[in-house]
Amino acid sequence: MDLDEWKRRFLEYTEIEKGRSVKTVENYDRYLSRFLEHAKAKQPSDITSERIREYRLWLNRQYSTPKAKGVIGGTLKRKTQNYYLIALRAFLKYLMRQEINVLSPEKIELAKTPERELDLISSEDLSRLLCAPEGQSLVALRDRAILELLFSTGLRVSELASLPRDLDLARDEFTVRGKGEKVRIVFLSLRAKEALEKYLSKRVDVDPALFIQIGRGGEAKLAKKSGSLRLTPRSIERLVKHYAIKAGISKKVTPHVIRHSFATDLLENGADIRSVQALLGHANIATTQIYTHVTDARLREVHKRFHGAKRR
Repeated sequence: MDLDEWKRRFLEYTEIEKGRSVKTVENYDRYLSRFLEHAKAKQPSDITSERIREYRLWLNRQYSTPKAKGVIGGTLKRKTQNYYLIALRAFLKYLMRQEINVLSPEKIELAKTPERELDLISSEDLSRLLCAPEGQSLVALRDRAILELLFSTGLRVSELASLPRDLDLARDEFTVRGKGEKVRIVFLSLRAKEALEKYLSKRVDVDPALFIQIGRGGEAKLAKKSGSLRLTPRSIERLVKHYAIKAGISKKVTPHVIRHSFATDLLENGADIRSVQALLGHANIATTQIYTHVTDARLREVHKRFHGAKRR
């Protein structure tokens, strides 16, 4: 079989056997097609170290429109370039499993990227944000429940938007299906539980979605494009931005910033990094380690308070 056929089988394997999302499969398809086209590779033996070296040079010199995602100064960011290489490594691993003699995936090194900086807000800003939805209208109750649930669970915005209405609030916990179709347990704080109960008690519609669009008159409102009541992730992002401005927070606040606040709050109060990894639904501990600066700061304070105390 030629590489186009192997690519098709790999994408099917990625979707069905690995359980990756359709979006991930589409990205892999685009990344691999770009490599095969540039390298003029037709057979597995055509994937050589030299062709990959030339491809990396070509990627590094690519320009795109300033508005394109992952583009800075007109060129592809190294993190974006790595996405192409990760897809190629996954493809080679798949070919090796099929007992095809190909270049070892380990020979493709990823580009070094700057250490990721977290967007965080202070605990005072967070408190003002959570209190920003005022009143007892259905909109205010919904928005308060959204903000409290984001901070209580650390859910991704896509996970929050997809929640069903029939959560068992009596258990103070529920399961959520996250990236890669992986299921994990998240837990409700007392404030989040109370906010959800107040919001749901005022709902008069029968829509199965937990968070729905609401018209100016307080009634459920169908979205124009999808014809569904369910709030979209983009709508929730706009909602968070609105209340951040209302709370007087100068920094950009997104649902993911609240997710960061959830993780750092746990670590600052003594949670171990493995537990935080499980609660966030990270497949790899390396992803969670972006929060280690929090534990480092706490350890620094412990050292300052207790080391050499008798010598002071």
